Amino acid sequence: MKKVNWKELGIDLLVDVGASIIIAVGIYNFAMNADFPVAGFSGIAIIMYHLLGIPVGVGTILLNIPVAVFCYKFLGRDFFLRSVKTTVISSAFIDYVAPLFPVYEGNRFLAALCMGVLCGIGYAMIFMRSSSTGGQDFISMSIKKVKPHISLGMITFVLDMLTIMAGSILVFKDVDGFIYGIIVTYLMAIVMDKIMYGIDEGKMTLIVTEKGEEVAHHIDKYSGRGSTILKGIGSYSRKEKAVVMCACNNKQMYTIKKIAHQIDPKAFTIIMESNEVLGEGFKEEV
Repeated sequence: MKKVNWKELGIDLLVDVGASIIIAVGIYNFAMNADFPVAGFSGIAIIMYHLLGIPVGVGTILLNIPVAVFCYKFLGRDFFLRSVKTTVISSAFIDYVAPLFPVYEGNRFLAALCMGVLCGIGYAMIFMRSSSTGGQDFISMSIKKVKPHISLGMITFVLDMLTIMAGSILVFKDVDGFIYGIIVTYLMAIVMDKIMYGIDEGKMTLIVTEKGEEVAHHIDKYSGRGSTILKGIGSYSRKEKAVVMCACNNKQMYTIKKIAHQIDPKAFTIIMESNEVLGEGFKEEV
């Protein structure tokens, strides 16, 4: 039996509660009243609510039971138990906590934006604790296990589109609603990526030069960033060259590029986006 880490469990519960409030408000207080389809099991639960009157949280749990039983062997015990805990909490908050807040009755487009941002933040918080809200996440990951050549992004996109189309056809019967559903799905994905990876994003530069030591020294002197000097050989000239590799934030990139050009106008500089930078001088690994 694996020993329970009570501190980690406490943090998980706090994150689940905070994220569940955000997600519940996004779904109940913005999406349901605005009449546009939502992706995932929440979207199917909303369809059940409109057709059968089943509360969204209860519907989400009912949908998750057979999926969880079927997908258990593909997911692993720890992830499965974490997800069950999160799913129960988030579903309860949709039915019992979100109704305590006022429902937004304004513009549908603004409701879609608010729902996308709120749910994106909430789901990102949950994913960063190695958990999920079950449902479509279970199905997507199980399909990925069986068909590893298919990208997870493609699986998720297809399932999302099927749910949005079903909501548009069966319940809302509204082309605008379908468009809003696509906007919400895309916005949620963008927000989740920014929360999970974009906060610590920066740049990485590779400077191919014959003056590697001098370039590295000036980068450290004027930008305060250390760098790594790699050895390289020109494929055409066969001359040995240095490749100065340096990770920095967006503001420091201009200074580093300028330094490289001033010291060696013939330097070959490659600048790449870096979604997340961990280590000394940046965010420490947790």
